[in-house]
Amino acid sequence: MWQAIFPVYGSGVLLLLCACTQPTAEPVSTPIPSPPIRETPSFAGPSERTRILSQVDAQRVLANKGITLQWIDWNTRGTAIVTQRNGQWHLSAAQAEAGGPGRLYLDGDILEIGDGYFTFRGTIRITATPETARRCEENKTWHFAVTQNRPYYRLREFEWCDRSTDYIDLYF
Repeated sequence: MWQAIFPVYGSGVLLLLCACTQPTAEPVSTPIPSPPIRETPSFAGPSERTRILSQVDAQRVLANKGITLQWIDWNTRGTAIVTQRNGQWHLSAAQAEAGGPGRLYLDGDILEIGDGYFTFRGTIRITATPETARRCEENKTWHFAVTQNRPYYRLREFEWCDRSTDYIDLYF
C-alpha cells in the first residue's frame, strides 16, 4: 500500500515512519536555542516616507560609490549602503583608516532627496582622527549637497564638533 502512495521511496518511507513511532529510551528535554536577536536599522515609521524631488539624485544616492572623510583617506573609500523599507530610505556608512584607528560612521534615515542635495537624520561619529584622542558624535538632521559640479554630496556642516573642518563626502 505505501508503494502506491509513495512509489519513488518505496518501503524506506514506511521504515522512517516506523522509526518515528518507536518510544525512545529517555525523553528529549533539551530546548532548541532561539536564534540570536539582531539589531535592525531604526527605520522611521510608515508616515515618514523619504521625499523624492529629483529622480536623478535619488538614483545617485541609491547607487553611490562610497564615502570618505578627508582625515582618513580620499582615495580609499568606505562603504555606504542605502536600503528602502515602506518608502523610507536608510543610510548606513563607514570608513576605516588602513592600519590605523581612525573611523567614520553614519547611520540614519534620508528625509529628502532633491536637485543636488539630500537631508539625513541620524548619527555621525568620527573617532581617532586626525588625533587619536578625538571623538565626535552627534544625532541630528544633516545636509549634504553637490557644489561646483563635483561627483559627490558633501556634508554642509563643516565645523560641527570641535572647530576642525570635516569633509564627509558621499560619491556618485
